[in-house]
Amino acid sequence: MNKYNRHAPDTLIFATGGIGAEIISLLLNNLYTKYISPTGLFTKSLLEMLALILIPVFSFSITEAVVKYCYYGRYSRKQIFTTAFTLNIAGLMPIIIIVPFIKYIPFFRAVNGFSVYLMIYIFTSSLRALCSHFTKARGMKRLFYLDGVLTVIAFLLFNIIFISFLRMGVRGFMLSAILSDICSAGFLFLGAELKKFYNGNYFTRRLGKSMLRFTIPLVPTTVLYIFTEFSGMIFTGNMKSDIFSLGADAAGIYAAASQIPNLISILSVIFLRIPSVRKNTSAGRNISGIFSAYEGILFTGSAVLLIFIKPISSLFINYSVFPEYSTAYLYTPLLIAAAVFACLDFFIAGIYAKKNDLPSVLTVCIINIILNVRLIPSMGIQGAALSAFLSCLLRFLIRIIALRRKMPFKLPGIILNTVLLLLMCADVILKPVGYIAFEVILFIIIFIGNSRPLIKIFRK
Repeated sequence: MNKYNRHAPDTLIFATGGIGAEIISLLLNNLYTKYISPTGLFTKSLLEMLALILIPVFSFSITEAVVKYCYYGRYSRKQIFTTAFTLNIAGLMPIIIIVPFIKYIPFFRAVNGFSVYLMIYIFTSSLRALCSHFTKARGMKRLFYLDGVLTVIAFLLFNIIFISFLRMGVRGFMLSAILSDICSAGFLFLGAELKKFYNGNYFTRRLGKSMLRFTIPLVPTTVLYIFTEFSGMIFTGNMKSDIFSLGADAAGIYAAASQIPNLISILSVIFLRIPSVRKNTSAGRNISGIFSAYEGILFTGSAVLLIFIKPISSLFINYSVFPEYSTAYLYTPLLIAAAVFACLDFFIAGIYAKKNDLPSVLTVCIINIILNVRLIPSMGIQGAALSAFLSCLLRFLIRIIALRRKMPFKLPGIILNTVLLLLMCADVILKPVGYIAFEVILFIIIFIGNSRPLIKIFRK
């Protein structure tokens, strides 16, 4: 039997949970845009962003320590789970006081009326993450991946019930997220028998301090990453322009458009899960060749997506009820280009050996804010998309510069691919005479230019 075939069941379960989550997220975008107005979608996205920021801040990103210390072997698993669980709950308690005041921050006025939902979601999401990471750290990978599949299915069903049938809008989304997390935590608690790993007597102060020393430095970087990702939407929803219509509706359209580039993320995950790619990457072999193939598949896939961007967008953005969403596809090209460089950055992040990544992340975040402030009033939603692309490109360039002596990147190829892809983006946005023929020509050039490394890697 082929040695990679032995991993087929695990790979299939992982793919269903990981890739399936991305696909269902895209399908749900159709549901959201049908039943939730652009203003409501802006509120939904703000709630997601606040949860993503507040969870690591108040839980101290303690789940990251769980994985490390389970492999470390110095402490028992009862000590690790009990200590992490205790720190997690204690850290989240201030949320009860802080969250109700968030609505008074000018940028977050839209979340008024959702404080209770946000608090509950933060608690359930943190509990689920802790149970999930601990299960994986114990080596129960099949249970971990199966939980991912079941959670995705539960989230989909709850969304259909609360949003499609009961028409609960943003509240339906929050309830779906909360209940799917509760189901997941309950499933893992029973399936992984987590009850036997929690005992208050096993709380270890020394271990707790050690965990916090490891995780707290990770928090600022995480928060800055998340803020940078959502900043375009936030500024679009809160800025004014004499030229373009900005505000909550515009931010909701941007939020809908930002889901389409997830197709590039799916392509990235599929490539990186190929057994030969995983084996060589983890072993540090043929990194340059794998990167060239990875680059090729991302740029080629993006070119295909840009050619069919309008019909593909119509599959995942429903504008039958809210016609405002019909223009969302115009803002996806630059977001697709941004996704390409985000994926490239993700690939080399594992090789980027520098321990403190905060200075570069902070630099990108500050420049992203400046770009948003300058570009959005003069370019509208397109300015937010351009800012997102330039920020992802800058973060990638910082990584490349740091790795220039360790990894022989072929910069001319990356530059040419980028120029061609941006020409396709401009073509889609501006629609000059004969733009479809021009797109096809650019795609052919990108495909031919990247075919060699792709053929080479897939032959292996």
